[in-house]
Amino acid sequence: QPTRGLSPAMLASSIPPSLLLLLLHILSPFSQPVDASIHVELKGAPLSHLLLDPGAGHIYVGGVNNLYQLTTDLEVLSHVKTGPYRDSPECLPPIVLQECPSAKDTDNYNKLLLMETGQGAEPGSLIVCGSLFQGICEKRSLSNISQLIYQTSNPVDTQYVAANAPGVSTVAVVITTKNKQEGGGDGDVLRLMLVGRSYTSKGPGDIPPITTRWLFPVVPPRRAFSQEEELGKLVVGSYSDYNNHFVKAVVHGNHVYFLFSRRHKKEYRTYASRLCISDRSFYSYVEVPLLCQGGYNLAQGAWLGNHSGEPHLFVVMAAGQASTPVATNRSALCVYGMAELDTMLRRAQEVCYTEGGQGSGGKEEAYIEYGVSSKCLKLPKDSLSEYPCGGEHTPNPIASAVPLKATPIVNSTIQLTAVTTATEAGHTIAFLGDRKGQLQKVTPPTCFTAVSHMKLTASVGSLTSVTLSHMYHTTAEMAQIVKQTDCRSCLAVRDPYCGWCVLEGRCSRKHQCQRHLQPNHWLWSFEPTSQCVTVQSLQPANHSKEEQTQVTLSVPQLPALAEEESLSCIFGLLPPQPAIVMGNSITCQSLPRNHMILPVSLMFGHVTVTTGNMTFYDCMAVSRLNQSSQCLACVSSVWRCNWCPLDQLCTHNHSCPNQHIILNHRDSPGPTSCPLVYALQSSALVPMGLSATVVLRGRNLDVYTVIQLYDCSAGQSDCSQCRAVPKEYGCVWCPGSPAPSCVYNRTCSSEPADTCPPPQITKVEPASGPLEGGILVTITGSNLGMKYEDVVGGVTVAGIQCLPQSKGYKISTRVVCELQPSGKQKEGPILVTVGTTRGRSTKMFTYQDPRLQDLVPNKGPVSGGTRLTIKGRQLLTGQTSDLSAFLGTQPCYIVEEVNDTQLVCQTGSSNRTGLVPVRVLFGKAERTIPNITFHYLEDPVITNAIPAESFYAGGRVIRVEGRNLDVVQQPIISVWVEPLEIQRVKRKKRLALLTSKQQLTNGRRAFKIFSLSHACFTSPSASQVSERCSILSSSQMTCPTPRVNPEVKVKGVWFQLDNVRVHYESIKGKSFTYYPNPVLFPINRENLDVPFRFKPGGVIAVEGQDLTRAMSKEEVKAWLGDQECDVKTLDSTHLYCDPPEVQPLSVDDSNELPSLKVFMGNLQVDLGLVQYDSNSLLPAVPLAAQIGLGAGAAVIILSVLVIILMYRRKSKQALRDYKKVLLQLETLEINVGDQCRKEFTDLMTEMMDLSSDVGGPGVPLLDYRIYAERVFFPGQQTAPLSRQLDLPESRRQTVEQGLQQLNNLLNNRLFLTRFIHTLEAQQGFSQRDRGYVASLLTMALHDKLEYFTEVMKSLLQDLVQQYVAKNPKLMLRRTETVVEKMLTNWMSICLYSFLKEVAGEPLYMLYRAIKYQVDKGPVDAVTGKAKRTLNDSHLLREDIEYCSVTLTVLVKNGVEVQPCPVKVLDTDTITQVKDKILDQVYRGAPFSQRPSADSLDLEWRSGQAGHLTLSDDDVTAVVQGRWKRLNTLQHYKVPDGATVALIPRSQSSGGVGVNQVFQTGEKTPMLEGEEEEGLRLWHLVKSSEDPEIPKHRKSSMRERERAKAIPEIYLTRLLSMKGTLQKFVDDVFVAILSTKRPPPIAVRFFFDFLDDMAEKHGIDDPETVHIWKTNSLPLRFWVNILKNPQFVLDVQVTDSIDAVLSVIAQTFIDSCTTSEHKVGRDSPVNKLLYAREIPRYKQLVERYYSDIHSAASGCYQEMNSTLTELSGSFASEMNNLVALHELYKYINKYYDQIIMSLEEDSSGQKMQLAYRLQQVAALVENKVTDL
Repeated sequence: QPTRGLSPAMLASSIPPSLLLLLLHILSPFSQPVDASIHVELKGAPLSHLLLDPGAGHIYVGGVNNLYQLTTDLEVLSHVKTGPYRDSPECLPPIVLQECPSAKDTDNYNKLLLMETGQGAEPGSLIVCGSLFQGICEKRSLSNISQLIYQTSNPVDTQYVAANAPGVSTVAVVITTKNKQEGGGDGDVLRLMLVGRSYTSKGPGDIPPITTRWLFPVVPPRRAFSQEEELGKLVVGSYSDYNNHFVKAVVHGNHVYFLFSRRHKKEYRTYASRLCISDRSFYSYVEVPLLCQGGYNLAQGAWLGNHSGEPHLFVVMAAGQASTPVATNRSALCVYGMAELDTMLRRAQEVCYTEGGQGSGGKEEAYIEYGVSSKCLKLPKDSLSEYPCGGEHTPNPIASAVPLKATPIVNSTIQLTAVTTATEAGHTIAFLGDRKGQLQKVTPPTCFTAVSHMKLTASVGSLTSVTLSHMYHTTAEMAQIVKQTDCRSCLAVRDPYCGWCVLEGRCSRKHQCQRHLQPNHWLWSFEPTSQCVTVQSLQPANHSKEEQTQVTLSVPQLPALAEEESLSCIFGLLPPQPAIVMGNSITCQSLPRNHMILPVSLMFGHVTVTTGNMTFYDCMAVSRLNQSSQCLACVSSVWRCNWCPLDQLCTHNHSCPNQHIILNHRDSPGPTSCPLVYALQSSALVPMGLSATVVLRGRNLDVYTVIQLYDCSAGQSDCSQCRAVPKEYGCVWCPGSPAPSCVYNRTCSSEPADTCPPPQITKVEPASGPLEGGILVTITGSNLGMKYEDVVGGVTVAGIQCLPQSKGYKISTRVVCELQPSGKQKEGPILVTVGTTRGRSTKMFTYQDPRLQDLVPNKGPVSGGTRLTIKGRQLLTGQTSDLSAFLGTQPCYIVEEVNDTQLVCQTGSSNRTGLVPVRVLFGKAERTIPNITFHYLEDPVITNAIPAESFYAGGRVIRVEGRNLDVVQQPIISVWVEPLEIQRVKRKKRLALLTSKQQLTNGRRAFKIFSLSHACFTSPSASQVSERCSILSSSQMTCPTPRVNPEVKVKGVWFQLDNVRVHYESIKGKSFTYYPNPVLFPINRENLDVPFRFKPGGVIAVEGQDLTRAMSKEEVKAWLGDQECDVKTLDSTHLYCDPPEVQPLSVDDSNELPSLKVFMGNLQVDLGLVQYDSNSLLPAVPLAAQIGLGAGAAVIILSVLVIILMYRRKSKQALRDYKKVLLQLETLEINVGDQCRKEFTDLMTEMMDLSSDVGGPGVPLLDYRIYAERVFFPGQQTAPLSRQLDLPESRRQTVEQGLQQLNNLLNNRLFLTRFIHTLEAQQGFSQRDRGYVASLLTMALHDKLEYFTEVMKSLLQDLVQQYVAKNPKLMLRRTETVVEKMLTNWMSICLYSFLKEVAGEPLYMLYRAIKYQVDKGPVDAVTGKAKRTLNDSHLLREDIEYCSVTLTVLVKNGVEVQPCPVKVLDTDTITQVKDKILDQVYRGAPFSQRPSADSLDLEWRSGQAGHLTLSDDDVTAVVQGRWKRLNTLQHYKVPDGATVALIPRSQSSGGVGVNQVFQTGEKTPMLEGEEEEGLRLWHLVKSSEDPEIPKHRKSSMRERERAKAIPEIYLTRLLSMKGTLQKFVDDVFVAILSTKRPPPIAVRFFFDFLDDMAEKHGIDDPETVHIWKTNSLPLRFWVNILKNPQFVLDVQVTDSIDAVLSVIAQTFIDSCTTSEHKVGRDSPVNKLLYAREIPRYKQLVERYYSDIHSAASGCYQEMNSTLTELSGSFASEMNNLVALHELYKYINKYYDQIIMSLEEDSSGQKMQLAYRLQQVAALVENKVTDL
């Protein structure tokens, strides 16, 4: 019985360690199922193994410190304590406390529990292996585990079997094979144990992952469980590298299979391996990866079971956490067929035997694993059939490169930990256990495409294979089955063991149902289509309670009965009735019942087969449901009830006692016959308190009564109104108390009034009128008559009769009369007479004579819209509504409130031009302006308006040209805007409308679209913003654009010229566009609080975005303080202005310095303060430009000379070749001239804008620890600085004590120097070892830098002594000794603060400048060549056509997504685009803190649904012959302004794409000739050196050479790049070599030391000392930093940048040499570039050296204090113990030589240095010494 070892999941169990509730009742052939589960409490949690002996009926359980033997009823037969015992994994048994101080009481975890069957007379045994004593095993009796059969008290190292750590797994199987070598066994049978054991870091480290152990026969000198020499084992190159985590071991057929997980490259994978049982030498070992799709890579448990009659391996897998072996909760079950697994394993063997590991397609299918020297071969094709288990000549161990794939059939979010299977009723059932103690039963479908499963919870914590080993034998199913008492709940359990036994009426297993073989008798719970036996229909379904009838039940799936068997029906609780069965129909007799719903049960004996419901109804109860409409309730019911109207009776009968019946709506369709009221015949007015008759109209009705109630006081507030009420209402004015009111005559307690009070006037409008009258006067008040006739002839105004108008009269409250002429101005009251009473107004009315005096303006367009101001006196005569103005016959509309002296009106349109009089009507009175007329002129016409765009802030001046513009009184430019939300709603509505109108004709549809757009334009939700224009002349005017909110959409722009509206689109057919505001950045972005330093004579460069999108240079104004800064240049990203030569005054009282302000329309931006420098003015033309032109001319002259020389040497072919050369020369001169002009223009612009652009965020300096790590240990992945001391806890204290003693020894100068010299004397001590030891010593002595410096000086003195005897100029030239590397590290430590404070910033600025320049031009992603570079070998010589593209990148900033513009090139690959986007988005972040481009995908977004993921290489890539081109933005046709987004790369988009060739921080581009499916990749140029020229053109070598020489004109690009970078290169060199600030103390100290050494050894040659100084500082430290800025800065140095830095570093090297710098025609281009600068740099170096030499010496004391300070500052960053431990490895390697060297030295003998080192060895590694 194979078992598995303890898994981490077991250790994570939440069970208390004292006991475990074992919920298992194992059913062996001797036990019977019971109805209750049995449990037993066992100590020793977590229990790790459970073993069943079916023959004896015993169960064996192994746990921590405990071993149990149980019966199948869980009765404990025997219990053995296996621990704890005193032990240590670092010591070998037997444990002697004196020799093993780390030993302590340790728990014994059961690792293996196997059963060894007996052989002949020998009884079987129980094999038990624990974690104690290096995992030794013992044999115990199967009948009584207390009885030991075999145990060793003094085991040898070959008997260590199991892993000695609790969390490390061990698996094993027992196999039986023929004994080919030895006799003595029963029947020559050999019994072995194959063990798979994971790697442990403590104890013996040489135990292979898989070993064979001897079990039987044990003939001395053999030992049980030993790993004999002739027994096979899996040999590996490195045990720690191949740490297989074993999960399962099984025997199947003639093979043993192991399941384990292991790290493969960067990810963990699960493997299945196989061995032949008969293979004793492991020749047959082969393994294959198991792939469980969905990212599940770590096996947690496995079981070999049957499915569909075939063996399958069931494996539960978990997804690993990142690239670690830690399992996450996401897990799944995958199933692998053993036949498919064997096929894959055989295929791997066959490919490795006969095909060299290569498959048919040339891909690797198999290889040799485990780091051994074997390799796949090409043996004969029949090798596998001849040697199925391998042989000595076959390669091994074999691993398949092709995984066996499976799709998960169960997915879980809780970590699955174990699996086992069983077969029930022909179905395979998988039991899955998880970390939470839940058990799932799963039935895999035949094709593994669907899964059904159930869950039940056990209280055993994390389930492992222990609790699942024989779960299918437990009574858990029985408990589940017994609980279900009806069919529905039984099927709902979805338990594969359960089913419903129909005629027995119980939930049971299939074999327990007697008739389970017959159809429809046993219904399986786990079948999704299983349904209980149900009543499909019941006729009749409802029935009156008064009747008795036959009921028929339709029951499909009715189980078949025997002839003598019968069914019965039971209605509710009534006695059973016999049932007649005919097929699926059953007929029963119903009995009268009360109205209710009764169950009708179909019975088989006492078992209910199925149940249906039947309704008995009561019509009388139905009618009572609606007391007000019993008839309707009766005939509208769902039951067949009828209404007897004469008897008021609802009955199920179809006849009534009094013969009249209204049938149910089901039997009498159409209108109901129930009584219905539908009209009112009598008056609707019924007075309160009186009886009245009401007449109703309806069907089946005799009388219909309607009553109307009214109230006299409602609406009648005064006497006149009350008396005006019609007499039939009987309302009178009652003067009674508490106040007079209008009441009904019978309710008035006093005598009603016959007359009303006098009229009362409260308001008169207007208060004045013209002498001619003719206007209406409105009089408001009360008691103004009961009818119109009461006031006729009774109204006077100022004594003049006023004629009442019937239309305006309102009873009692209002009189409207027409004013009559007065003939003169007069004033008086208004009188109203009603009958004999009269009312008088309190305010006076005035007759006035208005006059018109003036008109402004006196002209306007014929379309109207001119606002006229008419001046005069008494213009406010009558009401405003009585006023009207006219120009001739055309109205002039009054638009403002009229006052007494003027009115304003807007002219209407006229049909002709000319002079017209101005008239104003006051009612019927007309007035005109004497001698003044209005002139209608031709309408204005606009012929042009530019520019056609603006930004949201507005204020941009639009220049308008046209005719008659001065006719307009007030021209306006208007913008119609609408919120974006409204736009989206309207778009949806418009789409819906167009969809619904698809049946309309095209013309009709076009009309609808027009209407919608017009409605959108005039929507009330829209609004407009306007600005007034300024008229310059009749043909010109200017209009500032209105300010527009960016949150709205611009719908239209037009010019409003009085009544003339001119839409912008109608002028030139082009629409007006609004853009986002341009962005201007502060001029000093690095520190906003610090003024910008300006050198007079230059220009100020302002950086921005979209500066020219809606603005021109002429429109921009810049002011520096109180003076203008003349704008010279404006492009999309930069503004250049020429400030005054003298610093202007500030206009801000709060600051003395002037600030730079830029005005763009309404946009005003303050860019910060400016402070003039007092330095000398810059030269008119930059030096770099002069050099560039000079070098360009030199190249031309050089080219001409070369051509002439070639011509003279080849003069024999003069005529023909001469013409060709002249043609080449002419072309060369033209191209070079054009190129120089173009590059010079670019250079002038770049020199001004680059300084501001490369600024930005602070310098991303590395912290000291990372800096020291990169300098001390360059190129190492895991440097000692990042490591921790990996020691067993038991040994840690001792080892650390030894390392401290070693530290003390290193502080002995004699020991340290002897130690170094001894190491350097060893032949095997390589140059790499010397540098490593030097850096380790630097780490170890970092807290004592003074001592380190003294030792270094001492060693350097020895070095000087050696070189003086040979060639002193070669000293320190390379790093060949320990002390030279110590010097490098010492310089790095001492100059870190100088880097941080001085040199770091110019170095970063240089890096940024190089990156900025390189990225501006195309860079070939395959060859690494760039258009902009300093390195001619990396120059992209071909003329690549490219253009700049601005992408809008969607950047997520918190919750908000913001667009960010990024400039890229259309020739960039997708990876290059991603890098540029990341550079822009993470501009201020260090490189290590930004995501990798490989982890992101670039998605092009167009519209709402258009999302396209772009990639360097996909199916759209262009393939030409054997070349495949990388995809670029050009390839995808991505337009300028496109919207893109960087999204996390999904797993599905994985695969090794081209863009994954780059790794973060790598310098190299894609390798040339990158092969992918036989294709070679290329980007901009193909990497082959020989161009593919057609044969007919390959005429001669000369022509080909000339064709190749032509691209040399592109070398002018080097000059352009050099000139652009010159300032930044100068800044770095000056920062390093300047003596304006004191040089670092370490440099001065060390240069003094070199001077002393030269003087001491009599070296007078200054060149030698110069070389020493150059080799010790510039070449040893600064060149390294220049070439590798990533040592200091947190940046990425790409290959293109590295090529430029190499040229600059070489220039620095050339500048430090003493030899004369000569250049000639054969000089490298790199040296030619800086030919003029190197002499200047040489002077810098020489001045630097001489200034330090001439400075006062005596800096030793200052140096010591600096070293002390440095020791304290950075010592905590150093991992002292790790460095000492690494140094000890070298001591151990050369132990004897070091001891001998120490003992030979007399001083060393006195100090007992050798003895002290031996003490260190004894402590650190238990080294036996002769102490």
